Amino acid sequence: MQAAGSGQTIASICARGGSKGLPGKNIRPFAGKPLIVHSIEQALACAQIDGVYVSTDDEAIAAIARAAGATVPFLRPAALAQDSTPKLPVIEHLVQHLEQGGAAIDRIVDLQPTSPLRDSSDIDAALTVCPDAPLTVSVREAADNPYFNLVEPDPNGWLQLSKGLGNTRRQDAPPVYALNGSIYVWQRRALAQAATQGLWSVRVGKYLMPRWKSVDIDDLEDFEYAEWLLHRHGGSSGC
Repeated sequence: MQAAGSGQTIASICARGGSKGLPGKNIRPFAGKPLIVHSIEQALACAQIDGVYVSTDDEAIAAIARAAGATVPFLRPAALAQDSTPKLPVIEHLVQHLEQGGAAIDRIVDLQPTSPLRDSSDIDAALTVCPDAPLTVSVREAADNPYFNLVEPDPNGWLQLSKGLGNTRRQDAPPVYALNGSIYVWQRRALAQAATQGLWSVRVGKYLMPRWKSVDIDDLEDFEYAEWLLHRHGGSSGC
């Protein structure tokens, strides 16, 4: 819990009702629970988190989130619930709402509800791995490397290596990472800045997660693959 005199660390979980890839995915049963409930329970299990808040435009998601122990302070306005709506303004909208109600917030841990294979230990680690970073993001080791096997077209349409001169062995290539979307730990001021200037306007630290925990569910194939991975690695999402 928060130290005396300091602001809160909250978890935000943003979940729209609409999904083109897999309708109703945020409340689709996954390992015996609605998908979003896994993220809520993981956040509630973290001693460093003082409150778990869900931003949604959907009454069914709101009811399930409340039953799981999260706070749903409002139904998100339609202007912030479009397919094209960026996520950062949605988180900023939630935090501003809580601050207008008197909350003092220092850190925001944004958890993607479509990443159920993380566990509470991942959240705790992400909160502590880069304590001075304006933003810490969860990543996985990338399967491909721009210094070795990622290519792009040149101005004439011919392929060229994305980076480097093509003389780097795979084992000598600089490490590269892929954002897995699972965990974002924001310092309050950094979130406010990024909401208007973009994520890469702030300094970013990393929390490395295993590839199997990094699945992001977008469609039915992702969903079934995540279920298979869960079964293969122990049978229940960690809380």
